[in-house]
Amino acid sequence: MPKKGGKHTEMGKEMQAQCKRAKVEAACSPSLMSYESPESLFGSLISPIKEEMFFREYWEQKPLLVQRNDPLLAAYYQSLFQFSDLKELCCQGLYYGRDVNICRCVNGKKKVLNKEGKVSYMQLKKDFDQKKATVQFHQPQRFKEELWKIQEKLECYFGSLVGSNVYITPQGSQGLPPHYDDVEVFILQLEGEKHWRLYKPTVHLAREYNVESEDRIGSPTHEFVLKPGDLLYFPRGTIHQADTPLGISRSTHVTISTYQNNSWGDFLLDAIPGLVFDTAKEDVVLRTSIPRQLLMQVDIADSTKKLSSILRMLADRLENTRELRSSDMKKDFIMNRLPPCLGNDSNSLTPGGKLPKLDSKIRLQFRDHAIITVEPDQENADEIRKEMVYVYHSLKNRRETHMMGAEDDAASEEGTSQQTHGLRFPLSYLDALKQIWSNTIVCVKELHLISDEEKENLALALWTECLIEVII
Repeated sequence: MPKKGGKHTEMGKEMQAQCKRAKVEAACSPSLMSYESPESLFGSLISPIKEEMFFREYWEQKPLLVQRNDPLLAAYYQSLFQFSDLKELCCQGLYYGRDVNICRCVNGKKKVLNKEGKVSYMQLKKDFDQKKATVQFHQPQRFKEELWKIQEKLECYFGSLVGSNVYITPQGSQGLPPHYDDVEVFILQLEGEKHWRLYKPTVHLAREYNVESEDRIGSPTHEFVLKPGDLLYFPRGTIHQADTPLGISRSTHVTISTYQNNSWGDFLLDAIPGLVFDTAKEDVVLRTSIPRQLLMQVDIADSTKKLSSILRMLADRLENTRELRSSDMKKDFIMNRLPPCLGNDSNSLTPGGKLPKLDSKIRLQFRDHAIITVEPDQENADEIRKEMVYVYHSLKNRRETHMMGAEDDAASEEGTSQQTHGLRFPLSYLDALKQIWSNTIVCVKELHLISDEEKENLALALWTECLIEVII
């Protein structure tokens, strides 16, 4: 078991300097979450730190600790998820591994204490009380509407999937060994207190999860205790461990994470194939054959000069045309993200009101939940595949499977997996779609299409998918 020091040390000088302004400003209680826009939601999450300062000084660079001492915010955080919620949730059919992990850090290693099948609340509580085990609850936004609202807005804000896990740890115990993650992490302390230690990364902006041994990580760079209402952020690759102090009945926190596999490297892997494919249509250099027996050679160093020349040519083309397509990353995001959380206004996801006509004025709605891509025609795989325009959206996504990974694969076998929802249009519709996306209000008859019939058909198709509303 990692050392836990009986008396928690004061925050290091570095963390004190970083958080000094936050603590001073936090003397005035920050407001609760603002759902007016994705930007206002994120602003209220990191309050009193300002958005510009956060991205200039902390994002992907160093940890941020915001200690608030605000009873109202503490009560709100506690409402997001409590230990007492587990009893009711277990009645809904939770399963070990899929929904819940029971674990404990023993001698620097994670020991999983899961049983088989469905989770019994009585067994879970017994393991929690007697074995000092941590309860790790996967993706609570599937059950808790307030977390759904928060994460849906954050997905709009970041343009990246946002997952979460709840960790409930009894006093004098630690659930996980020192490790680092491949995601940007925001931690909200909900109940009790948690003693945290952060360490200098061994891999900056890591691309994968990894456990680190105590003798490799050295002394903590930051050490502090989180209390209800407090917020902690740290970049991917930050080594961390946390325990619940003695005398505190339990600690509950939610970890909200984002930006997994969302780097420039990932974007290039997604976009470069399309750039090569398009360039090869126009430039014979990319259609000439590779040397004989190149694929049989152990050392292909002689070909690097030619490849370097081709890559420079691709870079020049990109600089001149400014066209770069990212289809797979866009589709993965839109297919797997949360649907809008509309509360009592769920009728917005059902077509209604006036049908769009040629003289109608229309407005795009759910802009943050829809994307436009240009791809080869998916419905004519055996023929010469023309390029088509696809409009994908997340309005019909299933909250119940959000970020569940392997669970989606199992659902696929049963025919209930996440599907791509959207529309398919000829390439000639692209300018009209861009017109709708880039203007507040558009008159149907002014859409950039040749015939009035095409204009009405485009508006009606978007209206049927609830992507536009008729203003007049």
